Amino acid sequence: MDMEVTGNDSLVSRFVLLGLTETPTLRPMLFVIFLLAYVATLGGNFSILAAILIEPKLHTPMYFFLGNLSMLDVGCISVTVPAMLKHFLSRDRSIPYRACLSQLFFFHLLAGADCFLLTVMAYDRYLAICQPLTYSTRMSWGIQKASVALSCVFSFSNALTQTVALSTLKFCGPNVINHFYCDLPQLFQLSCSSIQLNEQLLFVAAAFMGVVPLVLITVSYAHVVAAVLRIRSAEGRKKAFSTCSSHLTVVGIFYGTGVFSYMRLGSVESSDKDKGIGILNTVISPMLNPLIYSLRNPDVQGALRRVLTGW
Repeated sequence: MDMEVTGNDSLVSRFVLLGLTETPTLRPMLFVIFLLAYVATLGGNFSILAAILIEPKLHTPMYFFLGNLSMLDVGCISVTVPAMLKHFLSRDRSIPYRACLSQLFFFHLLAGADCFLLTVMAYDRYLAICQPLTYSTRMSWGIQKASVALSCVFSFSNALTQTVALSTLKFCGPNVINHFYCDLPQLFQLSCSSIQLNEQLLFVAAAFMGVVPLVLITVSYAHVVAAVLRIRSAEGRKKAFSTCSSHLTVVGIFYGTGVFSYMRLGSVESSDKDKGIGILNTVISPMLNPLIYSLRNPDVQGALRRVLTGW
């Protein structure tokens, strides 16, 4: 165990990530699977970005936010998967203390921005369907940029607060993290000092960045559903719902995994369920998002066809 001596205390200088498996024969297969998932995620999200940039039909607020969501997805998977791939190929699965804190910071920065951006996208759908006459003024280019900027500022503030608060904890040993990346619940379990303040900060963050956005999304879509049901034609209702179904699917996956991960702080030990939820949140969700948003959208499909085939 790597320790550094500070005064009379011996503190952990490196953590060991157990990863997905301790069976050496499985690691090459898992390396290939997650490498393909990583490449597919990068390809899918960058294709969405290219489609939005080259297709004039997609130069709307909804697709501006979708493009930003794609960049966040690329960032989120890049924070966790490359390090995991490295550990699959190496016997050394340790990570320096500072690198662990950096991974934690960037993960919460990107995931937090996701929370707020999904809320903004729900509000955009509310304005487009329920307030169409004032949509262009209430979702102007300036408001779009300000919404994304504020999402990043709020998320940065939370990520910095959580990381600084965690850096005040002492880790005297053990130093083994039963996960494939550094995150708060697993690090709390290794601390030899009080985590009461950290848990309170995480509870406040969960309310501000989880519960409040989810309530706003629910209220927005309650108004959307009420407005759509008043549309007389079945074709009109179908078209209105199709613009929202993709977003609701992404919201369901994102918040479902987030609730499971951060509302279980009373659990004494990490389990393989945490790793499964982590994979869903950091790998599967970013990989599926481009598919979800393009599956029932002819405009995106047409733009992607032009990006991939050149016509």
